[in-house]
Amino acid sequence: MSVEVTGRPPGTDDPESSSAPSTGTRRRRSVKKGTGRLAAILVSPTLIVLGLVVAYPILSALHESLFRARDDLDAQGFVIEGDVFVGARNFTDILFGPEAERFWNAFWNTTFFTVTTVALETVLGVAMALVMHRALRGRAFVRASILVPWAVPTAVSALMWRWIFAPDGIANLALGRQILWSADAVAAKVAVITAEVWKTAPFVGLLVLAGLQLIPQEVHEAARVDGASGWSRFWRITLPLIKPALLVAVLFRMLDALRMFDLPFVLIGQQKDSVETLSMLAWTEATNIQFGPAAAYATIMFAYVALVAFAFVKMLGADVIGDARTSVRRKRSAPAGKEAAR
Repeated sequence: MSVEVTGRPPGTDDPESSSAPSTGTRRRRSVKKGTGRLAAILVSPTLIVLGLVVAYPILSALHESLFRARDDLDAQGFVIEGDVFVGARNFTDILFGPEAERFWNAFWNTTFFTVTTVALETVLGVAMALVMHRALRGRAFVRASILVPWAVPTAVSALMWRWIFAPDGIANLALGRQILWSADAVAAKVAVITAEVWKTAPFVGLLVLAGLQLIPQEVHEAARVDGASGWSRFWRITLPLIKPALLVAVLFRMLDALRMFDLPFVLIGQQKDSVETLSMLAWTEATNIQFGPAAAYATIMFAYVALVAFAFVKMLGADVIGDARTSVRRKRSAPAGKEAAR
């Protein structure tokens, strides 16, 4: 007869058996693990696609930005082909070296176009949405007319505005002056801003209109009964209630404006200091087979766009995924509360 030595005084319970999870807890954990595996399987195709179309290009651009094409000669006087690793030299040349003046000029143009065009588009877009939201005769025709510029391809609209801003175009005939829109720096900026606002303000108006249609009419009726003026109803009721849609529209437009390329390229032309943006600068380097500096420009622009988007979301409260995040938090906190209650 064998006796098992446990090292515990007689009459005491096994601590492992007392702390072991109950059958219900094990079942819930098993279901939770099964749900997690199913979610991972369902999400994995999307993650693979994102990795191929997002992560790989970013990593490839970062890798390319660390190299530069060799321009020296060998002992026989032939050009040595291939790339050489230069580390952060492409970035230092762009920010502080011989390319710094051109880079900061493009950086200023990109920022200036973003601020001015998005501000004007926001004001005009809200006005368009208020007009489209009103119950007036021919509202469908008004909505279609306002949205036509957004449907026109950017290159086509740039060609149309180039014809308008030609020396003998409609703009000079209407103003009664001879302005060289593609040569003068200030006039070129005005031409680009006008064309950009004309094309993309309907996009802001469309998103704001979706926010306006979610406001109950009873809210405005109650404010009107209380004697609120039209401006007071807009400032205290309409604007706060359309704020989520408006912030999303502004965020999208900022990200798009920071990548502006085709409109100034077609409307004014390439290598024009007055309208050259960061995207145009990267394109110019790429067409000159300077892929390393071009990748460095693209990397800096990507970091700038990401920083602006992050600051906008944090500082102005543009919570574009707020509902989904709140729902997830509630689901996570619910089981913890039940466990604590037990």
